[in-house]
Amino acid sequence: MGLIVITAGHSNTDPGAVNGSHREAEIACEMRNIIAHILRSDYGLTVKTDGTGNQNLPLRDAVKLVRGSALAVEIHCNAAANKRATGIEALALSRHKAVCQAICTAAAEASGWKLRGDKGYKPDNAGQHRRLAYAQAGGIVFEPFFISNDKDLAWYKENTWKLCRAVAGAIAKAAA
Repeated sequence: MGLIVITAGHSNTDPGAVNGSHREAEIACEMRNIIAHILRSDYGLTVKTDGTGNQNLPLRDAVKLVRGSALAVEIHCNAAANKRATGIEALALSRHKAVCQAICTAAAEASGWKLRGDKGYKPDNAGQHRRLAYAQAGGIVFEPFFISNDKDLAWYKENTWKLCRAVAGAIAKAAA
């Protein structure tokens, strides 16, 4: 088993999407920290992150961590003007389609949220996206829920560890 990289989207200077007092960058850090902890403690994997606590590196530095990893996943939250938008997706190059689908399916089974795209997978240039630097470097951009959806955000806040355990399990299985 090789190195697993887990990074948090955005950075200390970019909050990402915001819903009330909840910021995408903070949720991404929280999930990164929990998933990395589970991968290390429960699965004995070697994990590198782009920071600790609420620290995370800008994209230009996080992308550098992807090189040499067996699997790299960056955590984000989706957002939309429609507060009812919901669903799970992961964007990556086509070679990571099966891994994206496995991670998204695990998150969907834990949360009950629907899968977007092709069983959770979307190419890195889908929708409003252009070629995503993290995906182009060989990583996966994982968006487990819409921060703009109050119901989904509330579920996440109540079930953070449940969701993170499911995602970590899928990552560990994919890395095996």
